[in-house]
Amino acid sequence: MIARYQITLFYVFLICNGLMAQVTFSNEASNIGIEAICGNSLYGSGITFFDYDNDGWDDITIASAQGDPVRFFKNINGNFVEQTLNIANNNWRNKQVNWVDIDNDGDNDLFITSDTSGNKLYKNLGNMIMEDITASSGMLTEVLVSYGASWGDYNNDGFLDVFVSNRHTNIPNVLYKNNGDLTFTIVNTEAGIINEGMLSFCSAFFDFNNDGYQDIYVSNDKIENTNILYKNNGDGTFTDVSDVSGTGIAIDAMSVTIDDFNADGWMDIYVTNDVVGNVFLKNNGDGTFTDIAEITNTTFNSVGWGAVFLDADNDSDLDLYVSGEHYGSVPGYLSSAFYKNNNNGTFSINNAAVPGDLAISYSNAIGDTDNDGYPEIVVNNINHDNIFLWKNNTAPTNNWLKVKLEGTQSNKNGIGSLIEIFANGNKQYRYTLCGEGYLSQNSATEIFGLGATSNIDYIKVKWLSGIEDIIYDINANQYLHIVEGTTLSVDDAVLHAFKVYPNPVKNILYINGNKTISDVAIYNILGQNILSSNPNTTEVQVDVSSLEKGVYFVNISDATSSEIVKIIKQ
Repeated sequence: MIARYQITLFYVFLICNGLMAQVTFSNEASNIGIEAICGNSLYGSGITFFDYDNDGWDDITIASAQGDPVRFFKNINGNFVEQTLNIANNNWRNKQVNWVDIDNDGDNDLFITSDTSGNKLYKNLGNMIMEDITASSGMLTEVLVSYGASWGDYNNDGFLDVFVSNRHTNIPNVLYKNNGDLTFTIVNTEAGIINEGMLSFCSAFFDFNNDGYQDIYVSNDKIENTNILYKNNGDGTFTDVSDVSGTGIAIDAMSVTIDDFNADGWMDIYVTNDVVGNVFLKNNGDGTFTDIAEITNTTFNSVGWGAVFLDADNDSDLDLYVSGEHYGSVPGYLSSAFYKNNNNGTFSINNAAVPGDLAISYSNAIGDTDNDGYPEIVVNNINHDNIFLWKNNTAPTNNWLKVKLEGTQSNKNGIGSLIEIFANGNKQYRYTLCGEGYLSQNSATEIFGLGATSNIDYIKVKWLSGIEDIIYDINANQYLHIVEGTTLSVDDAVLHAFKVYPNPVKNILYINGNKTISDVAIYNILGQNILSSNPNTTEVQVDVSSLEKGVYFVNISDATSSEIVKIIKQ
């Protein structure tokens, strides 16, 4: 009798746990202050779930149809209030909206694409005061029929460049190089970008081969325009590797969604399509990709548009949400799909998680409205009474970690960085993007689901500059703001006999040792000796103010030992 009672309790426990683990969302847009109708916009309009004023709360920016302005909703402790920014005459048909720091001054600037007007670039003068600098920036002002815009640093100079996708047969896509002085230069020819119209919808900067340089993947509409993967050669040029990589698919491609769904350290690509089925390109880690949409059960087989990966229940694997053009009126064609990751290489559809998700939807993005560590989804619909804000109501039984990056040698937004965490014997990866999915921009804060794990062994950030930051022994359920290079001094204190500070350094570098320091030599990343001295003292001051910004190595010697310490010159 006792044994039967214990078995019964065991099954009750399993059932309760299963219920608690169920992913569930509810549409709370109106309840938290968002009322926005996109109108009838050809191929939809974009949406951004990004903290544009840097106050720690993810805001929402909504592109709209012809005749309606871009809408800005500021997040105030989980509720939203519409703002009007000083942007004149912005009621053209908008597509992509990017918040991006083009000059590394800490304020997010604004870039808006359109297929009926010229694209617009606004400089944030501070306190969200915007100035139209399109003409002075060197960007083209004529109508390009632009859709997606993705930002990355293709030449690793610390300034974000932009790839603009133009959906036209006679207008090519444009790669703008950021000159670092609020101006941009078209570099298609010198960089090796095709100067032909490809009916392109979207693109994404990402590092498909983990060589430290950002590549570009472009989704092109219609089967005669195959998708393109541009491999970054590391010298300011690209090579088209679409065929040899297996990414040159010929479909009605809409989105470019990048993430590492199987946590193997190689970024995968999900591309939406019409009823023939979406494509899921698994990165094989050898320069090639394999379409696994069918074996993972993620083909969708409706008219797909926006797609985003997220760990909805924070169980440490990435789920997938796809928006669609149908709204439930045609049997057999999905309006949307929430795919739950089964953690075995397959997904299961669970549309009960998003009840009433019936609208003609295009763009979607993820963020965290209430900073509880569980991601929300925002969706831009057309001809619907409001957008969708899918509030995550999943029982908070799992732990999480939120990470936001700030570059010092790399771009300020930390775009193009690979974040790796190791916890309970497992690794997870996130890659930071700006302008992804279909006309969307996700939160700049990356969320890692941890399941029952309450401690992370380490978190490692690989920046585009080549700098690596590592932090050890992190507690779960917290927000981490990681500034490039700031963990080096912590590592040095642990690993080195010499104390070297401050690190990063602007003017004077201090070196202390237990014994008399006989030699100090500073080398650049090419191994060239930049500075040398023979101090013969235990406390050394080195004037590095004349050095260029970047990474250096300090070789320090005393009578019995010699060590090399990496420093960053600001």
